[in-house]
Amino acid sequence: MSTSTRRDALSDSSEILADIVEEGRRVLAAATRENVALRLLGGVAVRLRSAGLPPALQREYKDLDFATTRKASGETQQLLRGLGYEPHTAFNTMNSKERLLFFDDAHGRQVDVFVGSFRMCHEIPLERRLAAHDDTVPLAELVLTKLQIVQLNEKDVRDAVALLVEHDITDDDAGINGARVAELCADDWGLWRTITRNLESVGGHLASYDVDRDLVSTRLASLQERIETAPKSRGWKLRDKIGERKRWYELPEEVGGV
Repeated sequence: MSTSTRRDALSDSSEILADIVEEGRRVLAAATRENVALRLLGGVAVRLRSAGLPPALQREYKDLDFATTRKASGETQQLLRGLGYEPHTAFNTMNSKERLLFFDDAHGRQVDVFVGSFRMCHEIPLERRLAAHDDTVPLAELVLTKLQIVQLNEKDVRDAVALLVEHDITDDDAGINGARVAELCADDWGLWRTITRNLESVGGHLASYDVDRDLVSTRLASLQERIETAPKSRGWKLRDKIGERKRWYELPEEVGGV
């Protein structure tokens, strides 16, 4: 059996794979075959976009996270059920326009599907950007989903460093699209506050990782510069006058992490 034939056979099966990275690929292959707009985000997406991931940045991945469009929400639910996942029926009924939740009981894993946008501490719009890459959300949005957490944890720092080691800051989606990051931060003071703070935090943690720190530092500085020099919206300027006197982030109910 050829590699492609074997991959198709695995995609057709409802048996969920124990290897979470390969399982992510299986779901993506099925989505492609069924023409369902579905892309990975979270740690497994970072792993797929970091082919040369050094040992210092490797980690265990516990759950799968995807993004889809509002139009494809129903198709996504049907796809995941067919691939062997158990839906959280009550949650999905209440939240299907924003988020879906499935379980892989055999491996003790959870699958989160963000619909239209990624929403945690901040909202990162994805609806019109899923076609930029075949397997994952675009690199710019992937970095933002890692850095939008107000209380940054080690796995998110590690994933951010992994992306910055592998990808340059660019003006398009060939790398980490700095123009896109700057655009979103220029329109949302709260997102700007959290992202710029966390970029500094990542820089402060670089000594913990055996990577090319100068390269990562240069890319962090490049991204910061693009964010700071981008023209800010009127709403951003009005919110800037209030500053941190008012909370600028959400504290979403902890259903599952990425």
